[in-house]
Amino acid sequence: MNSPLARRFALTIALTASVMALFAARPELDLSAAAPFFDHGRWIGDVPLGRLARKIGIWLPILVAVAFLALYLAKRFFGWRGPAPDGRKTAYVALALILGPGLLVNVVLKDHWHRPRPYQTAQFGGPDAFRPWELHDGACATNCSFPSGEASGAFFLVAPASLAPPPWQAPAVAAAIAFGAAVGLLRMAFGGHYLSDVLLGGLSSILLAQVLWAFLIDRPKS
Repeated sequence: MNSPLARRFALTIALTASVMALFAARPELDLSAAAPFFDHGRWIGDVPLGRLARKIGIWLPILVAVAFLALYLAKRFFGWRGPAPDGRKTAYVALALILGPGLLVNVVLKDHWHRPRPYQTAQFGGPDAFRPWELHDGACATNCSFPSGEASGAFFLVAPASLAPPPWQAPAVAAAIAFGAAVGLLRMAFGGHYLSDVLLGGLSSILLAQVLWAFLIDRPKS
């Protein structure tokens, strides 16, 4: 547990457990955090600029992953002589997106956790009862609130940012985290997610990226 990766992994686990425990013990924090985004019967993010920003939040992570794949293929098969990731780095980025936001969040959790979104809950004019994050007995049937898929996708950018060379790595990771936070706040402003959905969705992507790093990047080449 003395390596930097091990310390980061332990910190992410501790932070995830703390967030889970806090919002399980104090579920009203989710309602309090959502309330400022609900103004006179409408969600303040649901405006043209907010909808444009949401499209950017959805598509930018996908475009980054596609760019990694395109550069790898261009160098591997078409003689591209510019900078390009190798196979391990390309697999790392692809798997971080597919397994995290793709499989874990959007397939495994969102369709089976049944947590109503803020706009669906009675406190914000919806028909359903509010449910804390840890309970999966809510009225939502599919594509539910927990966790946030778009926040998870945005925080996935920590994975490609971690591949930046040392002088740029820390600023790139910080920018990825800031982007993830902005996308998460925007989803809250649309009434699409609670704060715990955003935090745990983002942390799930970061945690998976660290696991994949250990298996694909931080190991000797054979």
